[in-house]
Amino acid sequence: MTMTNSSRSLSGKKVIILGGSSGMGLATAIAAASEGAKVVIVSSNQQRLDQALKGLPKDARAYTVDLSKEENIKDLFGQIGRFDHLVYTAAENISLGSIATTDIDSARQFFTLRFWGAFAAVKYGAPLINEGGSINLTSGIAGMRPGKNWAVAASLCSAMEGFVRAMAVELAPIRVNCVIPGVVKTNLWNSLTETDRTHLFQTIGDSLPVKHLGEAEDIALTFLYLMKQPFMTGQGIVIDGGAVLV
Repeated sequence: MTMTNSSRSLSGKKVIILGGSSGMGLATAIAAASEGAKVVIVSSNQQRLDQALKGLPKDARAYTVDLSKEENIKDLFGQIGRFDHLVYTAAENISLGSIATTDIDSARQFFTLRFWGAFAAVKYGAPLINEGGSINLTSGIAGMRPGKNWAVAASLCSAMEGFVRAMAVELAPIRVNCVIPGVVKTNLWNSLTETDRTHLFQTIGDSLPVKHLGEAEDIALTFLYLMKQPFMTGQGIVIDGGAVLV
């Protein structure tokens, strides 16, 4: 298949963003819409969806869906129909803890939305993707460079990256990739107190080679690249300000 400049464009493409009401997902929706894509955002939070739609074009659509349940995801794609690109950024607030204090049942739940939700989205979304389309998931640098108390997060990231490679083979020629962010200023850190959050952001930002923390818009640029890059599959792009180097 020969790719043309128009086929690399997002203009007129239908982009589905699960987790699109805030943070990296919303930033990606705004960026894709600015390039002419028709965006569909999905979240379990109706209030955030309503707010998000105010910053998107009038043809943007939103669905309120609990993405922790497979049947809901199946029904969602039944309503959406065919589309071009899938982005999955849905996640709950980050929680850290030592393995000694980890409740394993709670740890299993951490995978429900981030991993199994993405798994189900790929299962039910892939058959509806148009020629030249893509699937774009989210991991994190914890899998590459875990810190103390990151056992669950590191395990999740490693699982996601393995899943991406497997799907790139199984679903070819659909392209399947993931973005691997470092610490980014989003509401995923809202489980921390404001003081702890500010200290974390300042400390990490100062330690990076680029000397500042990432923003949701930085991650959105990477998702757009993956949607438009026709010669990449089974890969993860690290976007972390150099965190894995220091």
